[in-house]
Amino acid sequence: MSGGDEYRIKAAKFHARAQTENDPNTRSELENLARAYLLLAQQAERNTHIDIVYETPPPKAGEVKRS
Repeated sequence: MSGGDEYRIKAAKFHARAQTENDPNTRSELENLARAYLLLAQQAERNTHIDIVYETPPPKAGEVKRS
């Protein structure tokens, strides 16, 4: 399962739950949650294509290196 799949599953569950909700405010909030999880899924997919490498910056002039 890809990184975004779990978010898509949660989005589908919130969407399905919203379809059965009678209260308009609750239904709206559930739909908002579903959309938010879809955005998280898209971000998770983008993150799988990024390699993050952190390198400690060199010490500044006059700074003592600590180990």
